Amino acid sequence: MTTDDLGTTSPQDDKAAKKAARSGNSVDSVPPLSRLFPLGLQHVLAMYAGAVAVPLIVGGALGFTGQDLAFLISADLFIAGIATIIQSVGFWRFGVRLPLMQGVTFAAVGPMIAIGTDQGIQAVYGATIACGLFMIVVAPFFSYLLKLFPPLVTGTVILIIGLSLMSVAAGWIVGDASEENPGAPVINVAFAAGTLLFIVLIERFGPPALQRTSVLLGLVAGTLVALLVPGMVDWSGVGEASWFGLVTPFHFGLPTFDFFSILSMIIVGIVIMTETTGDMIAIGEIVDKPVGRKQLADGLRADGLGTVLGGVFNTFPYTAFAQNVGLVSLTGVRSRYVATMAGGILILLGLLPKVAAIVEGVPRPVLGGAGIALFGMVAASGIRTLTTVKFNNRNILVVALSVGIALLPTVEPEIYAQFPSQVTLILDSGISAGAIAAIVLNLLLNSEQMREAGANDPQISAHDAVRGPAAAALLHEQNENKPDSHH
Repeated sequence: MTTDDLGTTSPQDDKAAKKAARSGNSVDSVPPLSRLFPLGLQHVLAMYAGAVAVPLIVGGALGFTGQDLAFLISADLFIAGIATIIQSVGFWRFGVRLPLMQGVTFAAVGPMIAIGTDQGIQAVYGATIACGLFMIVVAPFFSYLLKLFPPLVTGTVILIIGLSLMSVAAGWIVGDASEENPGAPVINVAFAAGTLLFIVLIERFGPPALQRTSVLLGLVAGTLVALLVPGMVDWSGVGEASWFGLVTPFHFGLPTFDFFSILSMIIVGIVIMTETTGDMIAIGEIVDKPVGRKQLADGLRADGLGTVLGGVFNTFPYTAFAQNVGLVSLTGVRSRYVATMAGGILILLGLLPKVAAIVEGVPRPVLGGAGIALFGMVAASGIRTLTTVKFNNRNILVVALSVGIALLPTVEPEIYAQFPSQVTLILDSGISAGAIAAIVLNLLLNSEQMREAGANDPQISAHDAVRGPAAAALLHEQNENKPDSHH
C-alpha cells in the first residue's frame, strides 16, 4: 500500500477499495441494523473493562464516595461515546473517519492521581482541558515529531504504564489493611486468584467471541460468586441510583489551571498522540484506507477535542483503544459506522446511572484479579513493541534507566517527599518521569541515522504502531511521493 502527504492512494489501493465497496464491506458502507447493533455491542464489550477501570482507579485513589465514583463512570462512558462518534463519523477537520473506538487512557492515571492528591480534582480537569487544547494545536505538526518516538521509546513508556498500575491492582486486593491487620485477607486473595483463573480458562477453552471479553466475563463471574459471601458485594447505591440521568459539566466545580499540572498532563498528551497515531496507521492498513498526514492530523484533533470534552464533563484524556483495532482485524468488518453504533451504545450506558452504580459495586478483590490481567496486558503490549528493537548496550540502558526511574515512586512512595510540590507532580507519577527519561536518553544515546534505519525496517509490522512501512511517508519526507512496498 502507498500513501503520500495528501493522503492519496495508489491505483492498487483504489482497486481494492472499489472491490470492498462493491462487496458492501468498505469503510463507508452501512451494515443493516440487524448486524450493526451486535457488531457495535461487541466493540463495547471488548473495551468495557478497560474503559471503566480508569475512573475507578483515580476516584478510588482520591477518596471519592460510591455515588461520586458512579458519576465518574457515567461521565466516562458518555464522553467515550461522543469521542468515538467524532472519530468515526467526523466533521470538518476533526475525525479520521475510520472504525476507531475511543476510551480513557491508562497513561494519564499516575499523573492525575499526583495532581488530584496535591491540587484537587479541579486541577485534574483544568490540566485535562489544557492538554486537549495542546493536542488540537499541535496535531498538524505531530507527524514531524514521530521520529522522537521510535519503538524503543514507545515500548518502554507502555511497559512503564503497565508496571506502574500493578500497585493499583495490589491495593484493590489488600483492601482496608491496617497496622494491626497488615496484608490482604485470605478471602480477598482467593477471589482475586479465582477471577484470574476464570479469565485464563476463558482464554484457553472459550470460543473467540468470548476470549475477546475474557476480562469483562471474569469481573461478572467473580461478582456473582461474591454474592454468596455476606458483605462482599455492596450494591446499596444501585437502588438509590436513578434509571436516567444527564452528565452535567463541571459537576465537581470549576477547573483550576496550574502550570506544573498542565506540563505533566501535556507529557501524557504526547504519549496519547503517539499511541493514537499507531492505531490509526494500523486500522488504515487493515481496512485498505491508508492514513496520510491530513487524516492523521484530523484524527489527532479528534483526540484533543475528546480530551477537552473530558475535562469539561468530569472525565479524563481520551485515546484510541488498541484492543478494538485488533477486533476489526479479527472480524474483517471494515465499516466505520460499526464504531459509530458502539459510540451510541456507550452514550446510552452513560445516561443510565444504575449501570454505573452496579459497576462501582463490584468487589475490590475481584477488580484486583482482573486488574492484574488488564494491567499486565498493557505491560505485555510494551514488551511486544520492544521486540521490534535491535537491542545493543545503549538501547538496553535506555530501557533499564527509564523503567528504574519510573518505578522508584511505586516501590517507595515517599522518595520525593522533600521536593517542592511542583516537582513531585511530575516525579511522583512515575509515568511522566519515565517518559521524559526514555525520550531524553534515546536522544542522547542513539543517533538520528540509527532511528531512521529502525523506522524503515521492512520486517516491522505496521500493526504494532508508528514504525511499519505504512508510516514511512509520515516519517521521512524523501519517501512521501515514492511508493513503498508492503511486506
